[in-house]
Amino acid sequence: MTYLRNRYWPIALAWLALLAAGCHVPERLQHRDGRPLMGTWVEIVVEGADAGDLRRATDAAYREMTRLSDMMNHYDPNSVVSAINRAAGAQPVAVPPELMTVLRMAQDVSQRTGGAFDITVGSLTGWRFRPDDPRRPAPDSIEAQLPNVDWRRLRLDAAAGTAYLERRGARIDLGGIAKLYILDAGRRALAAHGIEHAMINGGGDVVVMGTTRGRPWRIGIRHPRAPQQLLGVVEATSGFVVSSGDYERYFVMDGKRYHHILDPRTGYPAQGPRHVTLVAEKLEFVNGYGTAIMVLGTATGKKLVADSPGLEGLIVNGDGSLWVSPGLSAHFTPAVPGN
Repeated sequence: MTYLRNRYWPIALAWLALLAAGCHVPERLQHRDGRPLMGTWVEIVVEGADAGDLRRATDAAYREMTRLSDMMNHYDPNSVVSAINRAAGAQPVAVPPELMTVLRMAQDVSQRTGGAFDITVGSLTGWRFRPDDPRRPAPDSIEAQLPNVDWRRLRLDAAAGTAYLERRGARIDLGGIAKLYILDAGRRALAAHGIEHAMINGGGDVVVMGTTRGRPWRIGIRHPRAPQQLLGVVEATSGFVVSSGDYERYFVMDGKRYHHILDPRTGYPAQGPRHVTLVAEKLEFVNGYGTAIMVLGTATGKKLVADSPGLEGLIVNGDGSLWVSPGLSAHFTPAVPGN
C-alpha cells in the first residue's frame, strides 16, 4: 500500500474484485459497498440473511479501517507515522499497539529477506510515479539519501511502547505492509458483527472468508502488460490473495519503465519480476513478501515460497513467462494463454 493524495484506482476494482460465479442461494442476501480509502478504492462484499445487519457490519468495518489508515498514513501530518518521521534522530515516539504490531511485522519481513523489504525506503523522497507529472531524482540525490535507508535503525521498545528512528532524515513508509493489516482489521470487524461470508478488495489486495452463493470467491488477477485482460483467476474461501507489480504506479522516461517498488539497496526501482501474487491463510505469511520478491527476483522468490509452508504464489518473470507454485495450481485458472 502506498498512500496517494486524491488518486483512486477504480480500474483495480474492475480486475481484482469479485467475479460472479456459482448457483443462487435465495436465503443469502448480498450487500456491496465501495469507498475511497488509503489512496485506493476499497470494496466490501458481504452475504447473510439480514440486509440491515449486512449494512451495519460494513459500516463498522469501514470505520475501523479508516481509524487505522489515519494512524499509519505518512502523508497526514497528524498521523503517528508522521510524528515518528519528524522525531527521527531526536527522540522516541509513543505508538498505539496496532502500529507497533505493523512495525514489528515489517522488521520480521526485513530480517527474513535480508533487507529486500524495508519501510525506511520512505527516506528516498525524490521519486514521483505519476505518468502526467513524473519525477526521477538525480543520482547524487539518491546517493545522499541512501544511507538513511536501513531498517535496523528503527528501534522498537515494546515495553515502553515507543518507536525511534535513529538517523535524522530517515523516514518510514508503511505502504508495503500496512494496507493488508488494515484490510484484515476490516475482516475482523465484519466477523465481530456476525458476518461469515465476505470479501474485502483493496486495490489488488484481497481478504476473503466463507463463500459467495455457496462457492469459493473468485479473484481476478490483472495481466501486468495487458490492462484490459486478466492473467487468471484464483479461488479462495479464507485468507489472503495479495498482488504486487511494476504496473500499478509507473512512468516511462527515455524508453525505460520506472515503477514504485524501490530496491532499498540501490534506491532505484526493482529489476525483478513483473508481477507477484501470494496466497495464504495467515497474514504474516504474505504481508510484505510480494514486495520483497519483486526486489529479490524470481529464483529467490520461488525458494521463499517453497520454504514457507502455507504460502503459495505465482510470478510473472521479466520475459513474461508464468510460474505457479504446485499448491496453487489447483486453485488458479489461467485466463490468457501463453503467458
